[in-house]
Amino acid sequence: MAEQTATSSTPEQKPDSLWCPTCAKAVNDPLVCGDCATVICRECGTPLESPDELAFG
Repeated sequence: MAEQTATSSTPEQKPDSLWCPTCAKAVNDPLVCGDCATVICRECGTPLESPDELAFG
C-alpha cells in the first residue's frame, strides 16, 4: 500500500518580504485587497514591490 504525504499540489508562493516605497522599509505582514488582490502595505496602503523588482542606481 502506498502512503500519501500531506503535501499540497499547489504550494503557496509567499515571498519572505516585500518593499513599501512610501514607508521605505520591508513589509513582512502585508494586506491583500479583496477586490483586486493587490498586495498592499498595512500602514499606508501603497502597493508593495518585490525586492527583485527594485532598481537602484
